[in-house]
Amino acid sequence: MNVEPPPPATVILGLDVGTTGTKVVAFGLDRPWRQVTIREYPLLEPEPDQQTQDPEVILAAVADALTTCVEACGDAEVVGIAVSAAMHGLVGLDAHRRPLTPLITWADARASEEARSLRVDALGRRLHQRTGTPIHPMSPLTKLLWMARHEPALAADVRWWLGMKELVLLELTGELVSELSSASGSGLLELATGRWDPTALELVGVSSDQLPEVAAPTAIRPLAAGVAERTGLPAGLPVVLGGADGPLGNLGTGAVRAGQVGLSLGTSGAARAVVPAPPTELDEALFCYALTEDAYVVGGAVSNGGIVVRWAGDVLAPGVDGDRPEGQDRALLELAATVPPGSDGLVMLPYLLSERAPLWDPDLPGAFLGLRRGHTRAHLIRAAIEGVSLQLSTIVDQLERLEPVTEVRVTGGAFRSTLWREVLAGALGHPITVAGQAEGSALGAAALGLVGLGRADDLPAALVALAPPDHAVDETTVPDPAMVATYDRTRLAIPSMLDQLGAVARLFDAAPPHRGTPTHHRASRSGTDASRRA
Repeated sequence: MNVEPPPPATVILGLDVGTTGTKVVAFGLDRPWRQVTIREYPLLEPEPDQQTQDPEVILAAVADALTTCVEACGDAEVVGIAVSAAMHGLVGLDAHRRPLTPLITWADARASEEARSLRVDALGRRLHQRTGTPIHPMSPLTKLLWMARHEPALAADVRWWLGMKELVLLELTGELVSELSSASGSGLLELATGRWDPTALELVGVSSDQLPEVAAPTAIRPLAAGVAERTGLPAGLPVVLGGADGPLGNLGTGAVRAGQVGLSLGTSGAARAVVPAPPTELDEALFCYALTEDAYVVGGAVSNGGIVVRWAGDVLAPGVDGDRPEGQDRALLELAATVPPGSDGLVMLPYLLSERAPLWDPDLPGAFLGLRRGHTRAHLIRAAIEGVSLQLSTIVDQLERLEPVTEVRVTGGAFRSTLWREVLAGALGHPITVAGQAEGSALGAAALGLVGLGRADDLPAALVALAPPDHAVDETTVPDPAMVATYDRTRLAIPSMLDQLGAVARLFDAAPPHRGTPTHHRASRSGTDASRRA
């Protein structure tokens, strides 16, 4: 009979607040131990191209997850909380610190026109270099432009503009504070100074006193009494501000040395490498965000990660294998595994949400290319997995230009699947190592927390202190040479497929004139209506 080991004497909590769920992980400090609590919530779509969240729902999930995790820790001493949160969100608060807007997430594409016009402007290119944040609808900078143009009265009522991290810290500590890592993803922070960028603020019509102070990721604030009472934690418990989920994901996988790439895949996906300072010239395909004051991540993020396969299941195989999403996921992967690599010539361009790296073009539509009668839903699902993997491979190619890639360390629930691991390794052409520490950004937050609390001298030492349980071992997947060759051919075939679509576009551009112009059609309909009235 297996008996669950008791909690250790001391733990640190890594709080990871994501796009569709909050995870709290208790990490043992005096012996390897984990306790994971997850609470999920919906990503809302009130209008086409809008992806938002209810701030109150998120904060309730945070409190509930903390409460449950603390209960599971028993008599263990909790020495602190360290926080990770999803990047690029925006929410407006009134003077009483109450939300006036929903949380507008990174996936929201309402600011596409603002991003499009700024991206082709020299000012947009300068801001990308200064802030490290590409000009794209995901960024709070373009969201603020949209608010000023489309909701000026509402924007005028906003006293404070925050992101998800700042919203969570306000709930936990009662203080309006940000930290360098999350602030660096706003498009409003100058990387060279670590301060709000005056050019960006002038552009969006926001003053610096409408934004929170920017502290170090290792800075500490005390836990507010109200939260302490609800969760069972002691009032005044140290809350280490932590960082953004992307940079902390790299830390959580252990990808912090030269030549190492950290790749995460959840709802979205990203590939990143750690550098000691922002590049003097940042490639237009890449971002640069802070991890700490002396460590930065360079890379690219895709909006369309695991959500593409979930979409394929909902549309192509609804109700497969029960009502629970994980059951559906297993069934979809089993279907996809029946199809050979390359999906018999079928290719998916997985741009369902406004896409980010490496083109940062929010107008790119998704498509299936090479579709034939012999293709089945199994082909369509496998092509979705391959499309996401090929998209991530283009980002790793960009990082190769900065530093030869020697290792790719990956994290995310998708990599529990053998198929996902094999497809990604084949698309990258590199071995991939699934970190035994599956907690990703929560682990990165906890490591940063130990440094902030003075319990570790540096981040590598902190990761050693948070060693995983004995059963959690790194697992490496070596790419199959035949699969690598297949995906290389697929990448080479995509341009010719798109050229063929161009021929189709020219066919419809040349519609015969006798079908009439829109004006002719309107006149005909008017005539018909007049006849009926007569």
